[in-house]
Amino acid sequence: MEIIHVSAECYPVAKAGGLGDVVGALPKYQNHAGHIAKVVMTMYKTKFLLNHEWAVVHKGYTNLGHWWFTYTIIKEATNVLGFDLYLVDINGLLDREKIYGYEDDAERFTAFQICVVDWISAWEHHPDVIHVHDYHAGLIPFMLKHCFRYQHLKNIPTVLTIHNAQYQGWMGWEKSNLLPAYDEWKRGMLDWKNNINPLASGIKCAWKVTTVSHSYMDELRVAANGLEALFEYEKGKCSGILNGIDNAVWDPSTDTYIENHFSVDDADAGKLKSKKLLCETFDLDITKPLIVFIGRLVGEKGADLLPQAIADSYFHIGRTMNFLILGSGFPEVESALEGMKVLAQKDYNAYIGYNESLSHLMYAGADFILMPSRVEPCGLNQMYAMRYGTVPMVRNTGGLRDTVIDYGDEGGYGIRFNYVSVGDITQAVWRAVELYKDEEKLKEIRKTMMQLDFSWEASVKQYVALYESL
Repeated sequence: MEIIHVSAECYPVAKAGGLGDVVGALPKYQNHAGHIAKVVMTMYKTKFLLNHEWAVVHKGYTNLGHWWFTYTIIKEATNVLGFDLYLVDINGLLDREKIYGYEDDAERFTAFQICVVDWISAWEHHPDVIHVHDYHAGLIPFMLKHCFRYQHLKNIPTVLTIHNAQYQGWMGWEKSNLLPAYDEWKRGMLDWKNNINPLASGIKCAWKVTTVSHSYMDELRVAANGLEALFEYEKGKCSGILNGIDNAVWDPSTDTYIENHFSVDDADAGKLKSKKLLCETFDLDITKPLIVFIGRLVGEKGADLLPQAIADSYFHIGRTMNFLILGSGFPEVESALEGMKVLAQKDYNAYIGYNESLSHLMYAGADFILMPSRVEPCGLNQMYAMRYGTVPMVRNTGGLRDTVIDYGDEGGYGIRFNYVSVGDITQAVWRAVELYKDEEKLKEIRKTMMQLDFSWEASVKQYVALYESL
């Protein structure tokens, strides 16, 4: 089976979040299962682009409204990622350093999708499935079905995976001329609340729709940033398939980002060495439990509550724990977290920015990872953390609910709380401190977590079964 993944992100080429991790791993494991999975994504000016060999496989000529342009498809020459990787280059439009955040993002990603479909239409054969990811590729199912020039592709099955429904790519109807000519009777397949909504269009037009956890699919019918009624209406073709993690990358016994490797048999000693390095680097007290936060400092992740939650933990519980923060996001959150450094008593620090090697070290050396997310479609951090024997402290939502069982319940191994509030976070911190005091219980939980299987194999089987059903 030949599967074409279309995405704006793919680790390690370009990544802003979990979307990049998934698209960088799922195709590789589909290939391991005997299929032919390929990735097509936007070309950005990244280190990966500059440090690898590329071959031009196609040059095309198409249009974005009244603007006609030439585009180029290049292929990574060495198959270093374990699958064929193709980049779409439009000079001056796509070849930029950042993935998102430009005023013309609507034009950029619309043009990207047009090029992908235009290229596939020139193939001598058709792929078995086109699997599109998030709104950046959400217009492709519509184009295959309803744009006149691509009618010969309308029988190719399409699958849309939603990694985060908060971002939908809204465009005003004045930009409808950017799309290739389509059947005007089908404009309702583009529309949602008087705007062109690429994510909504993908949900309407794709043959099947998946999200990245079972609980997140259920939640979208009641909280989907305005698309609740659509998810309810289309629920017959929607399902949740939990993300996996790449065990070859996230393995404490081989991780190239950490110096002190360990396995489930020597986790306590191995983690202590990494914790010591973290505490020396960030001036923390190694005798206290180390609680870390790794991620975007935005409201969606509950990061805006971190300064007050940390202060309240010190006040109500005592300065009996360390906090270490890694991330970037809202300037006011960054400023508040930076400002807390002056009050630290060898129990707090923050690294504002993105640092892949530091994140691996934190997974390895931390005792607990805090994830107070308001929205968490799947969440990968808690899976990475458990692989390294770090106990997740998570809000009971989305994929966090599907992957973490509270240690107070039968077979449990994590800490869960119900509300995104300072009080609930502080209570979770208190429970973490108490668990840290119970060394035998903590060792038992670590052993349980590190043997859990969150690999991609089970997810690949579900995706392949979904494709075959089409």
